[in-house]
Amino acid sequence: MSNQDQQPPWGKKRKPQTPEEIVAQLINKLQDFFSDKKTPPPAGVDRETPPSSSSSSPFANVGKLLAIGLVIIVLQGVYSSFFKIAPSEVGVILRLGEYSRTTPSGLHFKIPYVDKLFKVDVENIRKEEFGFRSRPGQQANFEKRGYDMESLMLTADKNVINVAWIVQYKVADPYAFLFKVADVIQAIRDMSESVTRRIVGNMDFDYVLSNRDLLAASVKLELQSQLDGLFPKGMSGVSIGTVQFQDINPPDQVKPAFNEVNEADQDMKRLVNEAEENYNRVIPKAAGDAKRIVEEAYGYQAQRINNAQGETRRFLDILKEYKAAPDVTRKRMYLETMKDILPGVQSVYVIDKTQQAPLPLLNITSSSDVLKTQAVGSK
Repeated sequence: MSNQDQQPPWGKKRKPQTPEEIVAQLINKLQDFFSDKKTPPPAGVDRETPPSSSSSSPFANVGKLLAIGLVIIVLQGVYSSFFKIAPSEVGVILRLGEYSRTTPSGLHFKIPYVDKLFKVDVENIRKEEFGFRSRPGQQANFEKRGYDMESLMLTADKNVINVAWIVQYKVADPYAFLFKVADVIQAIRDMSESVTRRIVGNMDFDYVLSNRDLLAASVKLELQSQLDGLFPKGMSGVSIGTVQFQDINPPDQVKPAFNEVNEADQDMKRLVNEAEENYNRVIPKAAGDAKRIVEEAYGYQAQRINNAQGETRRFLDILKEYKAAPDVTRKRMYLETMKDILPGVQSVYVIDKTQQAPLPLLNITSSSDVLKTQAVGSK
């Protein structure tokens, strides 16, 4: 006796409690539905009664199959009418092939067999690599062989340069991303190569090597502009996030010559820096000395002018006093002059008009302020 036929003591059938019991009960019902066996007749009825003609009809099983197929279709429609959108995704629903709505993350309902769902990841950052390919599962490990056609470019000064870069983007418009452009990824790759080659081709070799950040910003702006301009109203459905130049180098065939040129350029810059250092050390010092000399000359000029003016004023004052009292003024001038001169005199000679040869009288010491003279002979 099966689990389905077991009854509890109070006379009711026990409901299936586990998924295994539910599946077993469903299988038994299907077997009973397709079984050709008759239900046992009640007691007292002849068991050898011939079956009715309707039970042997060939269309009996076909109806059963159609009923089962209809039930399966209904169950599948009910199951597919509910769908779940992940937090980083949105759902684009088409109703009979025409855009109906865009659903955010969460649990939603759609009409089965009428609405069609497309899930689009709009949060994760997608990227396209040019001139190299990163190896899966290995960080900072790249493969560059075989991608020379993407990376080799010609600069404005007719030099060949090897450029590798990354374009990162996100889905901005899910419906446009799905249905407005046949191959969005290929469109991004083609436009990125076109824009990068044109910008690099307008720059000199040295400028490209030393200004990769400026070039990346220019490529990003123009690439977004090209995508929005090619597809009206931003129908490309993507938003460029970052353009980053990974590696900018000359080709391997010309690297030795490039290194020599680079070394010569470094030597030139070193010599220029040394010359500028010497210039900054010598020229300001010379300018300071020149300014000091000029200022000293101005000071000397002012001193001489002031002294001359003072002497002139003193002479005029003396002249005025001399005119008023000539004898007194003359004698005073003589005494003042002697007062200034005599302290520095080591020897004094007094000359007599009648004396034929000079005769020293006495020594004047620096500690004596009084001149002691002794006359030899009479005047």
